[in-house]
Amino acid sequence: MEPSERIDQLIAGLKDWRGKTFASVRKFILETDVEIVEEWKWMGSPVWYRHGIIAVANAHKGKVKLTFSYGASLADPDKLFNAGLEGNNWRAVVRCTRLGQAARARSRRRALPSLAPGP
Repeated sequence: MEPSERIDQLIAGLKDWRGKTFASVRKFILETDVEIVEEWKWMGSPVWYRHGIIAVANAHKGKVKLTFSYGASLADPDKLFNAGLEGNNWRAVVRCTRLGQAARARSRRRALPSLAPGP
């Protein structure tokens, strides 16, 4: 099964608000840059790449968590990051409810930059 099919299956299995949120987050990420690729890693987690890992997402009981590689290096004027704040590299957005607000407030490219190193 392709990674995109596994992610479709994961989202379809989330019958509450988490499914809608997860689908919105996925759409937001994929529309940000046409070179972003989806993978399925770490025992069932969607991972998005572009010249390296950008983010990994998980649905937990009561939350959707989107964790950004190199998130610690990002400016966060909208205060989206609300987990992993003590780390040196990764930062997370738990529940992802404000991600859409930030996207509308600024361009997608600035709201979700391609964080991984590239050519």
